[in-house]
Amino acid sequence: MLKVANISFGYTTKEVLKNLSFTANKGDYIAVVGESGCGKSTLLEIIYGLLHIEKGAVYWNNEKLLGPNFYLIPGEDFMKYLPQDFDLMPYITVEENIGKNISSQDPKKQQRIKELLEVVDMSQFLKTKVKNLSGGQKQRVAIAKVLAKEPEVLLLDEPFSHIDNFRKNHLRRSLFKYLKSKNILCIVATHDTTDALSFADEIIVLKDAKIEVIGTPEDIYNNPKSAYIASFFNEINELQLNFIDSKSSSKETILLYPNQLKVVLKSDLNAKIISSFFKGSYYLIEADLKGKTIFFEHTTSLNIGEEVCIEIARHPEINSA
Repeated sequence: MLKVANISFGYTTKEVLKNLSFTANKGDYIAVVGESGCGKSTLLEIIYGLLHIEKGAVYWNNEKLLGPNFYLIPGEDFMKYLPQDFDLMPYITVEENIGKNISSQDPKKQQRIKELLEVVDMSQFLKTKVKNLSGGQKQRVAIAKVLAKEPEVLLLDEPFSHIDNFRKNHLRRSLFKYLKSKNILCIVATHDTTDALSFADEIIVLKDAKIEVIGTPEDIYNNPKSAYIASFFNEINELQLNFIDSKSSSKETILLYPNQLKVVLKSDLNAKIISSFFKGSYYLIEADLKGKTIFFEHTTSLNIGEEVCIEIARHPEINSA
């Protein structure tokens, strides 16, 4: 088990991480999300042992990890860390890059290289020199290379940022299935909500150097504690109860995703259309509701200036108001 216990860190006197604590088990996938500069990459570097911390500690199976001040070469042997810049040798082949992380004495070396290339969908580039690959292809090779070390803990920083969408979904499914099968703990710093919602066992949301919330994707998405948290997953409407319910005197703010608002034939809420955005299976509609901009989903595009009636989907705070 990995245990992060009350760690704090700052590159200067200003702390970029403050009193962070959480635990994670083998086979877990933990997604770390937050706005740029919130400390996601710093957290991974601390866990791996690249940054020294004065406050708090990191433990693996109840053994304290000492950090870079105690090792000639920073980093833990049982972990692998893949930063946003890839650690690849450009003038040798894909096969040779991955093979450098597998013992020459391993009788299954070639078999393992082929297996890892299948995981990242790069089998056809076995003999290709890395310098001839695209950015997304290099990223996939870099993932295969860190997996070749058979780590117990894998730390990934924006691992799919250079990869085309049509390959990204397949790669995610293949990679996270492989990690589960090998019981590898994976912690990913990401801006991509699909990484977090569809695959993570837990999500950690960072804000202002602290953990804002930890929970399952379902719990965090369905019950966001703030607009900041909800905004990572979709557009968000912040509306006061008395603004949307004439029978309520409460000024309490509720959070509604676009799919929690819908067009109806008649209601007390009249919205004027500002824009329609095609999203594939639906349109995201931007509208003005009593001087406030809202977003809702609709099956078709709506004309700019058109007025429609809006209804709030079932919501516990509205029903109890």
